[in-house]
Amino acid sequence: MPALATGAGHEPAGLYELLAALPSQLQPHASRPEDSAFLQDMFGERSLQSLVKIHERLQRYEESKPLPALDAAAALAQQLSDELEAKPATAETQELLKLLQKPHVKTLLSVHDTVALKSYDPELPLLPEDLDDDEDSVKIIRLVKNKEPLGATIRRDEHSGAILVARIMRGGAADRSGLIHVGDELKEVNGIPVDDKKPEEIIQILAQSQGAITFKVVPGVKEEAPIKEPKVFMKALFDYDPKEDKAIPCKEAGLAFKKGSILQIMSQDDATWWQAKHEGDANPRAGLVPSKQFQERRLALRRPVTTLLPQRTSSRRSSGFRRSFRLSRRDRKTNKSMYESKKSEMYDTADVPTYEEVTAYRRPSGAKHRLVVLVGPTGVGMNELKRKLLVSDPHHFSVTIPHTSRAKKSQETDGVEYHFISKHLFETDIHNNKFIEYGEYKGNYYGTSLDSVRSVLSKSKVCLLDVQPHTIKHLRTAEFKPLVVFVKPPPLERLRETRKTAKVISGKDDKGTAKPFTDEDFEEMVQTAQTMEAQYGHLFEKVIVNDDLSAAFDELRSALKSVETETHWVPVSWTHS
Repeated sequence: MPALATGAGHEPAGLYELLAALPSQLQPHASRPEDSAFLQDMFGERSLQSLVKIHERLQRYEESKPLPALDAAAALAQQLSDELEAKPATAETQELLKLLQKPHVKTLLSVHDTVALKSYDPELPLLPEDLDDDEDSVKIIRLVKNKEPLGATIRRDEHSGAILVARIMRGGAADRSGLIHVGDELKEVNGIPVDDKKPEEIIQILAQSQGAITFKVVPGVKEEAPIKEPKVFMKALFDYDPKEDKAIPCKEAGLAFKKGSILQIMSQDDATWWQAKHEGDANPRAGLVPSKQFQERRLALRRPVTTLLPQRTSSRRSSGFRRSFRLSRRDRKTNKSMYESKKSEMYDTADVPTYEEVTAYRRPSGAKHRLVVLVGPTGVGMNELKRKLLVSDPHHFSVTIPHTSRAKKSQETDGVEYHFISKHLFETDIHNNKFIEYGEYKGNYYGTSLDSVRSVLSKSKVCLLDVQPHTIKHLRTAEFKPLVVFVKPPPLERLRETRKTAKVISGKDDKGTAKPFTDEDFEEMVQTAQTMEAQYGHLFEKVIVNDDLSAAFDELRSALKSVETETHWVPVSWTHS
């Protein structure tokens, strides 16, 4: 852009002249009419021009450093008034007297003297000699309120009846001012005494106040210098709306969030109400959220104890770890119906999902892959998704080889279809908690061991495992760092429409015949999925609706790639091992 010019042979232009010349100078560089109109409006703004004029005059004042002709203009005006009053009254003297006695003229002369003397400190009255040393000092605070709340809550002291500041919201207006502290006693708001008012009435006064708000407070105990707390992040395991919470001390101060939200905890000083903000939110003001302990107590009191009933297995192949066995057998057909897991506790009533402390984690180069755990109801398509992953990249994905106590058949190889071990050894391993899941069928044990997972991961492969949901918590360790994917069926109507010709393997006979899905199968699938999500949804990192198998596979493959290459939030305990 060419240098701005105001004509040859002139003194360098002032800022005001440059501002006036800018629109015409920039006109050739405005490619669109709206850009030109914007520049005209912006530089033609009167408030901007006034500010520039003030700026220029202040600059000239600084450069010239003028000295005042006198520093007692107010006293001189008063002396002149006294002398005029002693003289015969004329129209001119009366007009001058009236002018000198106007409040704004007196104030102007007083300000002149203050600037001339450079005496800017306020004149404070002397303290009375009979002041009691124990008398509370009073602090006058003035804050400017904009659209955001002040960021403080109040309460009435049960013993003294005083109105006290209960908490200061981190990042709010009160916190940024540094003038109001927890424990301060509130005496007045905008000149209105509050001793006889309820906290709700005071909040109403504040809500109706606009612009500057003046507080009269008695400072509480002097706070020590704040200690910089380490950043704490929590993953919310439930939905929260402060407007629906009757226990929150101030609904306007609450912070709403959804299950899965990452919250930065700004303060845990209050045992009942934490202060938090959404991670990455540019707004520094924190909001109130129920503390972990408080929310656990509330949920434990009102949550019904429900149990996820096992799915029918008398005539259909069960879901869970037995699906892993079928995949591990190199696609060999099996005619055995499945069995029930001996560990059938589907819900631990001690688990009350509230918050989980998390930290940002990115898989280091060369580190073992995270275990991929698939969860879903029978017939939802987990087996097909695993098979597509294995076919897409057999060198990258793999599955576990199950253990069994049955005798090896002639065509089988130990360590290929199964790990064959004795019944006594199997029972010993059960006692030593070496199995993720296990069960018994026709007198023989079958199970998926922890060591079989470790074996896959040690080969720098991604281990694909599908389990019953109650086993997830046993796998959520720093060793495995599992990515839990919930495979969910589409709505019932969509199931009937898209899976008319789909079949499920029946276990009523030894031939393993495939039977079409029935309406009962679809209804059970949807109901089981809903129960799983309600009870274990807080453990699911990814939810995939298997409406279309190809689309579901693409979504799953993309999620697995993201886990391997990007930063994700994981439980903080996984990084402290």
